[in-house]
Amino acid sequence: MARRPEIWIGHVNLQTTNLKGSTRFLADAGLRHVFANEEMVIVELRGGTHLIMFERDELENPESYFDFMVEDIDVLHSRLDKMGYSVTDIERGQIHDTFSLKEPGGNRIRVNSSHVDDHSAV
Repeated sequence: MARRPEIWIGHVNLQTTNLKGSTRFLADAGLRHVFANEEMVIVELRGGTHLIMFERDELENPESYFDFMVEDIDVLHSRLDKMGYSVTDIERGQIHDTFSLKEPGGNRIRVNSSHVDDHSAV
């Protein structure tokens, strides 16, 4: 069995024009709340990576610098669609299936299916 990599992403920053709406979206998507105050919100992704959000009047670039990877893309797509988020159709690919959405703070985020095998996901 392959060893788990020794390095992972600790923190990722995301600017938003709607801190409360973006926080609600990330909770709806399945991220875990860690910390919040009037200036920032921290949520946690699988593996312990923290997504730190700061509210801004305007986004420099609405394309996120990261994407999400999930075990069951069909389930998340359906859940977010039923909650009223504007999701694109799922595009089926050779490595990933993928869809995109615009979250309430104005960021466009791509969601990919996982290609991590069971041994390296630990």
